Amino acid sequence: MRWENLATGSEHGRADAALFGAEAVTTRTFDTPEFHGITFHEIRARSIVNRVPGASRMPFEWTVNPYRGCTHACVYCFARKSHGYLDLDTGLGFDSQIVVKVNAPELVRRRLASRRWQGEHIAMGTNVDCYQRAEGRYRLMPGILAALRDHANPFSLLTKGTLILRDLDLLRQAAEVTDVGVSVSVGFTDERLWRTVEPGTPAPERRLEVVRTLTAHGIGCGVLMAPVIPFLSDGPDQLRATVRAVAAAGATSVTPLVLHLRPGAREWFMSWLGRHHPYLVRRYERLYAEGAYAPKWYQRRITRQVHELAREYRIGPADAGMPRRVRTPGPVGAPVSGPAQLSLL
Repeated sequence: MRWENLATGSEHGRADAALFGAEAVTTRTFDTPEFHGITFHEIRARSIVNRVPGASRMPFEWTVNPYRGCTHACVYCFARKSHGYLDLDTGLGFDSQIVVKVNAPELVRRRLASRRWQGEHIAMGTNVDCYQRAEGRYRLMPGILAALRDHANPFSLLTKGTLILRDLDLLRQAAEVTDVGVSVSVGFTDERLWRTVEPGTPAPERRLEVVRTLTAHGIGCGVLMAPVIPFLSDGPDQLRATVRAVAAAGATSVTPLVLHLRPGAREWFMSWLGRHHPYLVRRYERLYAEGAYAPKWYQRRITRQVHELAREYRIGPADAGMPRRVRTPGPVGAPVSGPAQLSLL
């Protein structure tokens, strides 16, 4: 296993100085049902606040990813390729070999305290889910959120995990002093499709309950409708059902994103497709013949349909990259006087 190849920024396909050495790795398994068959590689990372490469399509420049690998086991996850940098399997290995950066909270706090840090926006949940099941045991996010709050540093969160509700108070406190965006990923509401394509995630309805709960506590939450899966979740009735459910949950916005198949994820997804929907393999080969992304005409069609439905159900597309401050921040660490509204990325 090539731990020395896990490098700054390599979550997004770039390799610089190694984040840690092999001597810093502790491997554990836990004899509990929720972690059956899962191996955790605990490491003390050298860096955690990583710059996104300039060539990336991401609408942000800095990320924090406390985990690598994800027990959500989404068959389409674009982050699968990152496991290959460690000579780990990008299929089952990605789902069951989880790298845990146990010192992530202290590294975030140290970076934010640096004179060189300019208070730039930090995105989380952009590579693998920071609220996957491992977070219930390792509890890295409370320390990370507390550091961001204490330094009034703007940030955004994307998750499929219901565990985010554990940190509701920290999110509200952070929103009192800085710009915060929260979004939940719900690509579809079809439970049969969910059970096979996202087997380790909470059900779509449970994720929508997260949106309801955040909204009930005065925290606006958008929905990233991702991925819309061609020929499996893109029918007019399916899109309508999903947008209707998103609206009923009280989401502040809905942003569609069509499935993309990068190397690593493409092979695993196509293998899954061949087992579960073999009649679609040739259609996918044609649709994705030009690369990782569906054709522009298809993406535009899905976006138009979802936005029309969003208008019908009185929710709007996200204004990506434009978080809004809801109240003038007071002194860092000041008591929270009431609920705060959060915005999407």
